[in-house]
Amino acid sequence: MIAPLYGDLTADAQDRAIAPSPPGTRKIVLATPIAETSLTIEGIRIVVDGGLMRVPRFDPRSGMTRLVTAKVSQASAEQRRGRAGRLEPGVCYRLWPEPSHKALAPFTPPEIMDADLAPLALELAVWGVSDPSSLAWLDPPPAAAMAQARELLRELGALDADGGITAHGRRMAGFGVHPRLAHMMLKGKAMGLGALACEVAALLGERDIVRAQPGFRDADLRLRVELLRGLDDEGRVRGAGRGLTVERGGAQQALKQARNWKRQLGVKGNGGDLGATGLLVALAYPDRIGQRRPGGSAGGAAAQYRLSNGRGAYFQDAEPLTAEDWLAVADLDGAARESRIFLAAPLTLAELEEAFAEHIRSETVVAWDGREQTVLARRRRMLFALALEDKRLPNPPAEAIAAAMLQGIREMGLTALPWSDELRKWQTRVLFLRRREGEEWPDVSDAALLETMEDWLAPFLNGASRRAHLDRVELGNALRGLLSWAMQQRLDKEAPTHVEVPSGSRIPIDYSGDEPVLAVRLQEMFGLAETPRIAGGRVPLLLHLLSPARRPVQVTRDLASFWANAYKAVKADLKGQYPKHYWPDNPLEAEPTARAKPRGR
Repeated sequence: MIAPLYGDLTADAQDRAIAPSPPGTRKIVLATPIAETSLTIEGIRIVVDGGLMRVPRFDPRSGMTRLVTAKVSQASAEQRRGRAGRLEPGVCYRLWPEPSHKALAPFTPPEIMDADLAPLALELAVWGVSDPSSLAWLDPPPAAAMAQARELLRELGALDADGGITAHGRRMAGFGVHPRLAHMMLKGKAMGLGALACEVAALLGERDIVRAQPGFRDADLRLRVELLRGLDDEGRVRGAGRGLTVERGGAQQALKQARNWKRQLGVKGNGGDLGATGLLVALAYPDRIGQRRPGGSAGGAAAQYRLSNGRGAYFQDAEPLTAEDWLAVADLDGAARESRIFLAAPLTLAELEEAFAEHIRSETVVAWDGREQTVLARRRRMLFALALEDKRLPNPPAEAIAAAMLQGIREMGLTALPWSDELRKWQTRVLFLRRREGEEWPDVSDAALLETMEDWLAPFLNGASRRAHLDRVELGNALRGLLSWAMQQRLDKEAPTHVEVPSGSRIPIDYSGDEPVLAVRLQEMFGLAETPRIAGGRVPLLLHLLSPARRPVQVTRDLASFWANAYKAVKADLKGQYPKHYWPDNPLEAEPTARAKPRGR
C-alpha cells in the first residue's frame, strides 16, 4: 500500500499512513518534513531521503509568502535518518553524494528569518515596543521584513503615524489571527458584513477546500463560501459537483472556525450576499487589488492584472473571473515580477471608491512616455499604484512639458537631437581646447551635455513634446550659446576647422582623437619645411601623410625630420607603386601638387 502523509490530510488519511500495514502487506509512506518530528510510524525500517524540502519564504518586497524548494540542513537529514530506527534497526538511503553532505547548512534557519512578521509586529506594538532592537532576541527579526510588517499595519489602521498601537489595532490583536484577517472581520462588522467576513477569514486561514478535477478552472472565492454554507453536520456539501470535490476535513475546520469568530465578533446567521466577498478580501489585502491591464480580451486566457502594490498578476487559463475589470486577490504564487492568481473575488469601482476614500489621491502627471516617444499630460485619481481615472490634461504648464521632454532625451540619448557633421566637429574642437587650456572652456561631452540640458537646451525646445519635434530644434544655436563671442573667435583662431597646405588645398583637421590629426597626401606637402601648428603655435598637428590612393605611408609630427630621414625610402616605395606620379629627389624645393604631377610636367 502507498500512503501519503502531510499536514492537510484528513484525520482518516493520516491514521492510514501511521497505522501498521495489514498482515502480509508492505507499506510505502510518501511524507513531507512532517515525518522529521517525533512522529512514530510503525513498521518503517527504510528511509529514502531526497535531500530537499518545501519551505515558506516571505518576500518583504511583494508582501507575499511562497513555497520554495531548498536543500535540507544536516540537522534535518539526521532527523530523517532517525525515522529508520525508531522501533528496530533500519537503513537510510540519502540521494546525494556523500562528500557534499558537509556543504549542507548545519541547521535549518530559524523561522523568524523567513516569516511574515506582521503578527509579531502587532504583538510588539501592543506591548508598547516600537523598536524591536531594544529587545534581546535569540535571532533578531530582519529589518526589511519588520519594516514591511509595520507599514502594512499602518495601512490597516493598526498603528498610528508614530508607530504606536491604535484602538483598532488592539481589537485586531485580540482575535489571535493574522492582522489582515482581523482587520477584515472588524471592518466587515462595521459595514454590516460581519458574518460573511468570518466565513471568508475562515476559508483564507485554511488551504483551498476545493479539489479541482481535470478541466476545472475556477479561482472564485465566492464559490468556496457557497460550498462552505452547504456543508452539513456530517461533512457532506450540498451543491458540490461542477467538476470539483470538496476536501471535507478542511471544510469542516473552516466552518468550525467561522462559527467561533462569529461568536467572538457578536454576529449571527449566514454571511448574506456573496457579492461583497471581493470587497472584504480587498480590506484584508489592500496591496492585492487587481486592475485589468489594457489590451487583453475579457475572459481570455492569461488575463493580465496590475496590482495595487505595483506588481503584476495573471490567470494562467481562461475562467469566469478573467472577465472582471477589478479583482481582490487572496492567493497567488508570490513570484518576483508576475504572479499567478489562485484565488480571488470580483469587486466594483464604486466599492473601492467608498471603502478606500481616504487612500484615493488626485495627481497631475506630465511625463515622458518612452513607448509612445511623446510627453503625456494626464490628470489621474490614484488608489495606491492603480489609476481609477485617467484623463488627458489640457494646456499643461510649458515648464512641465519641457522638463518631461528633457527626461525623454536623457532616456533616448543625445543622438535624438538633430546633430550634423559640422556640429559634431565643433564639439571635438571645443573639447580639444578644454583639454589644452582647462575649465575656462565648457565641457561639451555627451555626458556633460545630457546632465546640463536644463541650462543650454531647454530655452530652445520651443514647445517640443514628442521625438519628431526635435528635428526643428536649433541645436547649433543652443550649443554655440555655451561660448561667449570672444571664445567663439578664439575657437576659430586656435582650433581652426581646416589648414591650407602648400598645394593650396584646404584640408580638414580631425580633433576626435587625443591629438589633432591632419591627413594629407604627401605630394601636397612638398616645399613645406616645418609641421603646421595650431593653438597659437603651441600644438603641432599629427601628420598622416598619404599615398595617391589616400593610404597612410607615414605618421609624424616632425615634418623636417621626415624629409631628412624617411622620405628617400618612402619615395622609392611609392615610385614603384605609382610610376606616373611626381616624386622629386628634393621635396623641399619641389612644387607641391594635388594632381599626379605639377602642371607643365
